[in-house]
Amino acid sequence: MGLVVSQLCIDCGEPAMLARWWARVLGWRVAGAAADDDTDDAALDDEDEVEIEPDDGPHVTLLFLRVPEAKSVKNRLHLDVRPQDGSDQQAELVRLIELGARPVDVGQGVVTTWYVLADPEGNEFCLLRSTPSQLAQVLG
Repeated sequence: MGLVVSQLCIDCGEPAMLARWWARVLGWRVAGAAADDDTDDAALDDEDEVEIEPDDGPHVTLLFLRVPEAKSVKNRLHLDVRPQDGSDQQAELVRLIELGARPVDVGQGVVTTWYVLADPEGNEFCLLRSTPSQLAQVLG
């Protein structure tokens, strides 16, 4: 029998700030908070670990862990995110940049199906082109 992935842990300097940012990006919430709670609670800023989760049941969560060193090289592991049905890649690209993401070059060359971006602490992630429904049609 295999294992179940529980969390993806992300080293960072400011766990609360980065957790809040990713919660806005993904439409998730800080773990343990009610869906309508304000995740800008100042007490959260002192935490060394802050977890975010989706509202719709048990899934893999993201756990942001305070570390003393700054990010210095390309991530060995990164998130790929895709637009939800009803949105598209360009609309999400605009939204992500407005939230503080920035385009980065990690040696990807010219690609037409995804954008490589970095979160406010420089962690790379990719914004894919297809929505879940579009992907399902391709995979048939």
